[in-house]
Amino acid sequence: MLLRDLDWLVTLAEHGHVTDAAAALETNQPTLSRALARLEDDLGVRIFERVPTGVVLTPDGEVVLDAARELVGRHDLLRATLANRLDPETGLVRLAFLDSMATTLVPRLLRAFHEHAPGVKVVLSQEPAHEIRRDLDRGAVELGLTMEHAPGHAWFPVQRERLVVVVPPTHRLARRKRVDLAELADDELVTTPAGFGHSALVQNLLAEAGVTPRTSFESADLATIEGLVAAGLGVAVVPEAFAGLSGSVGLSLASPGATRTIGLTWRTDRPLAPPALRLLDLARSGAWQD
Repeated sequence: MLLRDLDWLVTLAEHGHVTDAAAALETNQPTLSRALARLEDDLGVRIFERVPTGVVLTPDGEVVLDAARELVGRHDLLRATLANRLDPETGLVRLAFLDSMATTLVPRLLRAFHEHAPGVKVVLSQEPAHEIRRDLDRGAVELGLTMEHAPGHAWFPVQRERLVVVVPPTHRLARRKRVDLAELADDELVTTPAGFGHSALVQNLLAEAGVTPRTSFESADLATIEGLVAAGLGVAVVPEAFAGLSGSVGLSLASPGATRTIGLTWRTDRPLAPPALRLLDLARSGAWQD
């Protein structure tokens, strides 16, 4: 059963005449008659009876017409809904991002995007990097903000952040301006759980410095990590923007690789929907950083 045939059935019922309905549908009478015959064969009932003035619905045809109107109406609603979601002026963008960006990069980028495209709705989800990759692959989101370039995905760097060590205000190194990670060998570390991109970045920096401090607390939220450090529960490596939020002291790192780069990532096997492309274009332009 073709949806087009159901649509034609509705039109024929409204006109009550095959010739008139065919003209309204911009088709010919034999094509319309064949469509009607397909429906009757498929459903096993006679839908119309011929009368001198045209055609009239049978009792079974009345039932079929009610269902046809509902199905055609739902299809039209579906198309209108999808068209609205894809409209570059009023559509929808689904963006996933790492928890560590919730209070820094994401608000700045989305504030600029809302000014640029106020009618576009943005649906947000905070996730670890592996879940962002999963949601991109299954189409649950169009764009992701991550620290890595996954195979099969495009990636555009939008911001580089300097990493610092945060220590409690009473820490022995709190009055220093710059430290080496090797000096933290005896300190307890507060960091993100294993499997998070930030955790891997910190562990690589510590390995390069030849130290493996004991982990005291883990949290997916960098603002929480900074708060635990301020409370005297360890030290941490975080982006510079988080230093001092709750009273911790930020110290520059001597490590040359003490930075993290954040980028927008998306699938390359299909074009981005217009609303998502608008967000990507804004990020590429750098205008959101003004």
